[in-house]
Amino acid sequence: MNLGILALGLAALGGSVGIGLLVSSVLQSSARQPEMFGKFQTTMFLGIAFIEGMFFITLAMAFAMG
Repeated sequence: MNLGILALGLAALGGSVGIGLLVSSVLQSSARQPEMFGKFQTTMFLGIAFIEGMFFITLAMAFAMG
């Protein structure tokens, strides 16, 4: 079994779970404090960008190893 493919699958799974938890937390926070939604949204997009960046780095490493 190619370990690069396994690493890619785990990275996709981790990224998806991370983004889901992040969006869920932002929605819960904005339900409690609707006036802070703008700041929550900015932070959410920054977090999503970092999570996706980590996924793409893992993708590049998987192709480099394979």
